Amino acid sequence: MLTVENANLHYGAAQALRGVSLKAEMGKITCVLGRNGVGKSSLLRAVTGQHPLSGGEIAFQGKVLNGLPPYARAKSGIGYVPQGREIFPLLTVKENLESGYAPLKRADRNIPDDIFSLFPVLQSMLSRRGGDLSGGQQQQLAIGRALVTRPKIIVLDEPTEGIQPSIIKDIGRALKYLRDSTGMAILLVEQYLDFCRELADYVYIMDRGEIVHEGLAETLDTQEARRHLTV
Repeated sequence: MLTVENANLHYGAAQALRGVSLKAEMGKITCVLGRNGVGKSSLLRAVTGQHPLSGGEIAFQGKVLNGLPPYARAKSGIGYVPQGREIFPLLTVKENLESGYAPLKRADRNIPDDIFSLFPVLQSMLSRRGGDLSGGQQQQLAIGRALVTRPKIIVLDEPTEGIQPSIIKDIGRALKYLRDSTGMAILLVEQYLDFCRELADYVYIMDRGEIVHEGLAETLDTQEARRHLTV
């Protein structure tokens, strides 16, 4: 389980997270929703070590992560799919996937077959440069690269952003498979309400750097939840 307890995060004098607490359990999809600029991406940066907390604690499988650099968190089993995908445009698809070898022991440095089962298009494009792929294909590549690291939890920052509906469905099926077949924990930041409603086991809603609502996915249809999600 990943736990975040009373997390505070600042960018200079600006406070992005204000006492945020949540948990993401193994074998479940936990979704964090909210409008633009409410602190969702800052939360994931804190979890993955991209930005330090100014207060509070983050722990994974009982080990406190505060102060650990991103590469150490990757070694501990945290896979990250950043907003905007951030693939290497001049490397081939195969080389992008192999960049996920970094936290692995030499004996484990191979591309799992599951990745090509989930995203067959990647296997057919192994020699193509990442920058030549469509946005949806790049998103599948970014997820595949994270899976190469053999994560125990995968953290995704708005994977549906700018993606065509057919690939959104493929991503949804992949996340369900990972949850149901591997018992992986999945922490998903999203703005696409229907995607979360269909996938999530538990949801949190953020506003102005705070958790303002939490509950099972069906609570997204309550008036209280909608109030924090409408523009």
